[in-house]
Parts: sequence; structure tokens; C-alpha cells
Amino acid sequence: MVSAPSCAVTGKLIPSCGAWWGIAPEIFTGTRVEEALHSAEARMGATADLVHVYHRGKELFPTKQEIRIARDPARPRLLLINWKPSLGHTWAEIAGGAIDDRIDRLAHHLRRTFPEEFFLTIHHEPENDVETAAESGMGADDYTAMFRHVVLRLRAKGVKNAVTVMTYMGAPNWATKSWFEELYPGDDVVDWVAMDPYADNRVHDFGSLVNKTREDFEEWPGFYRWMQWRFPGKPVMVAEWGVFERADDPAFKRAFFESVRSQVRRYPQIKALVYFDSPSAPRGDTRFDTDPTADRAFTELARDPHFRATRVPRP
Repeated sequence: MVSAPSCAVTGKLIPSCGAWWGIAPEIFTGTRVEEALHSAEARMGATADLVHVYHRGKELFPTKQEIRIARDPARPRLLLINWKPSLGHTWAEIAGGAIDDRIDRLAHHLRRTFPEEFFLTIHHEPENDVETAAESGMGADDYTAMFRHVVLRLRAKGVKNAVTVMTYMGAPNWATKSWFEELYPGDDVVDWVAMDPYADNRVHDFGSLVNKTREDFEEWPGFYRWMQWRFPGKPVMVAEWGVFERADDPAFKRAFFESVRSQVRRYPQIKALVYFDSPSAPRGDTRFDTDPTADRAFTELARDPHFRATRVPRP
């Protein structure tokens, strides 16, 4: 199916109409990603445009399963690949070339197996990993150097199809740190910016999710507002979002999903929305179908024309 000219997709995977609908399916269940995706899509009664997968260290990606997902002849999907290049080296060591052989091996794998465009985020949510001690190798400037080194080396080795994403936590307490602005690697190596907000007790609807504030951090305007000011020309991705159960408000998930549907068009810079579907996320259950009314609201959201305007290009 060819998209209408008014709903085209750019070379950086930016849809001109609406936004991509994505999911990280059935995380922490032990289910293989292909099965998890098909199960999640059946549960929500809609297909995803974008699938969020996670890799670390020496793992090569995309895997055979992930390639099948991307090349599904009935419904091709975009991959959002989340990679932590090393858990045994500091950011400064990676920037200094400590895992260049690993980066080169990955570049060879990508050139040989996967020419399609895909999203790549490198060591997402770095804020709570920053160490300010001198010579820690994990300072904000070290993160910037690491991100730049990985991207530039992949490009130098022939990887031209990675659409790069800088992913922040989206939490006010980290965003107000003195070193926060130093984390940004630079426009030349970042195509999209992203946040990973979750609906905790401070959140009541979609607007308060993407613009989280806190009384004890009054100077912080909210992530979407900050991104509008800081990155006016870049697309924004909500790369992880989830809604936790509330024992005192069983209808909260349903109401929240309804708020996303009614409010998302107020945030036109958001060009991708990727749900984190898990029975055991770090702070609770984010499955969208824990209640029949929540499930129906989520299905209606997934089928909304805002997320159906643009089709994923066929490989």
C-alpha cells in the first residue's frame, strides 16, 4: 500500500500525518519477541507500526525473529532497537575505543543482513547512571562522547540506515541536575529525541504524563515543553510509557487511555507513541488489558485514525 502524498514518511522515518503506534510487547514474561508481539496485537485488537526491542553488550541485532517482524509481508513493522553497548566498560572507555571491535562486528552484521531503516537508541535513560566523581568515566560529558563515538563509528563502517534516538527518562528530579544539558550528544548524531514517562501517582492524564512536574522542582516546565524549546525542529518519541494499576481507582487505566485519545493531537511534535506492556514492570503492572474496560479503551486508542494515517514502508 502506497501512502498518500499528504501522509508521507521522510528518510528519518518522520510521518507527516499523525504518529507511529508502537509497543514493547509482554516484557519480562520470557516470551520470544515474535510470539509476544502477535499475542499483544491480538490482545489489543490492532497491529503495531513500531516494535521496541532491547539488546546489550555483544548481542547482534536485529535477530532473525526481529527481521521477520520487520519484513512481515502482510504487515511490515519498524524496529526500535534499544542497545546498551557495554555493561562492563565506562562511557569514557567506550568513547576511547574499548569496544570498537564489537561496534565493527555489529556494523558488518547490519550491512550484511538488514538494509532497512530502523530506530536505534544507545544506552537509554542515562540520567540515573551519571556519576559526578572526578575520573569516574560516567559523567554527562562521557555519555555524550560515548554516544557520538558509537554513532560516528557505525556510520564510518557503512551503517547508513540507523535513525538515531536520544532517550531521556522524562523525570523532573533528573532534568533539574546541573549536568542535565550536557547529556545531549548533538544534532549531527541525533535524529529524534525521546522520553520514557510512566503514569505514577503524580499523573492523572496524558498531558500530565508528557509534561510531568513536581512541586519540589518548580523550575522544571515539563518534558514536552522543554523539548519544544530545546529541539523545535526534531520529532519527539514517547519511547516507553505505561499505566500502573491503582488499587484505589480501578477505572484509572480506562480513563487514562481515553485521555490519550482525546489529548494526543495537542502535542503535534510527538510522532511516535510506544507502550511498555508488562505484568512486572519495575513499579507495577502496565498491561493494558487488566480490566475489560481498559482493554476496550486501549483498542479504541490503537485504532484511532491519528495512528493509522501513515503506513510503514514495505521493505
